[in-house]
Amino acid sequence: MHELTLVIGTRNYSSWSLRPWMLLRHLGLEFRERLIHFDTDEFAAVVRELSPSRRVPVLLHGPVRTWESLAICEYASELADGRGWPTDRAGRAQARALAAEMHAGFAALRSQCPMNARARDRRVAMTPELGRDIRRIDAIWSACPEAGREDGPWLFGRYSAADAMFSPVVLRCLTYDLPLSPAARRYLDLALGDPVLQSWIEASRNEGVTIDYEEVGQAQ
Repeated sequence: MHELTLVIGTRNYSSWSLRPWMLLRHLGLEFRERLIHFDTDEFAAVVRELSPSRRVPVLLHGPVRTWESLAICEYASELADGRGWPTDRAGRAQARALAAEMHAGFAALRSQCPMNARARDRRVAMTPELGRDIRRIDAIWSACPEAGREDGPWLFGRYSAADAMFSPVVLRCLTYDLPLSPAARRYLDLALGDPVLQSWIEASRNEGVTIDYEEVGQAQ
């Protein structure tokens, strides 16, 4: 059996790396982690060799090379007998739609509020575009099942690729204190209390790497 290796970028800033890392951990799949920091000669050289897109993350599994976070989540789910998605067909369709929406959309949120896992108390201007993105996130999270449901409290009961895809948004809400309704904040609190996410945050604090142009919203 070939070993899984997940190639990731700097934890503090790499939202794309966080997503499949979260799902692999939640699925209980053993994998080796290879960290390559952004803005270094090593990153340019290694990513050129490993990733056709020249970006991270990349999942290596013997001769199989998978890039793009959503594709990695799909591959990981297959390795785990489909446990990365809801068990029912309608739920899988909805979860995949939300995961794809997150993968392709929310441009204002991404650009105005870059992920910064260890930063707190940052503030950015609330543009109309950012407001629309936040309201859409709020609507998605507000539909989260109540805690105590038999198969779990996440977006579709048990933890799924949809939750993993939204994990960087969870950190953005924490970093920039984005406005959310009480229903959406229940999901935020659930996600922030996840020990898997907390271990990523703790690792980001120990990196000792700062990229100035990613440090947005600091007090003047």
